[in-house]
Amino acid sequence: MGSYSSAGTFIIRVILGVIFMAHGLDKFQSGIGNIEGFFASLGIPAFMATVVAIIEIVGGIALIIGLGTRIASLVLGVVLVVAIFQAKLGMGFLGGYELDIALLAMAVHLVLSGSSLLSVDSLFSKKNKA
Repeated sequence: MGSYSSAGTFIIRVILGVIFMAHGLDKFQSGIGNIEGFFASLGIPAFMATVVAIIEIVGGIALIIGLGTRIASLVLGVVLVVAIFQAKLGMGFLGGYELDIALLAMAVHLVLSGSSLLSVDSLFSKKNKA
């Protein structure tokens, strides 16, 4: 049963990574200035748009390759919590924050369980055990 669990967690890790990387890249491709304006309209300093985009790209890549899975998931989870409370809560559940809640649940799962299947982290742990 453990191998199914590891495979499921691997799938969650990679999919969450792809989603975050895509969102971060989209912030730059659609014009970071537009995102800065949106952040400013929410009362968030405009420069945080770039910070969040970089966190999403780097965190997404880290999850895809399995490097620092728990830390990356924690940081991305914080981004999601801020997004829910600053931007999405007023929109309601459907069409608002339901996707963010699902992504947050995935991130929390990875924080709690980690993900060693096909990960860079597992390469380091095997070297330390030898």
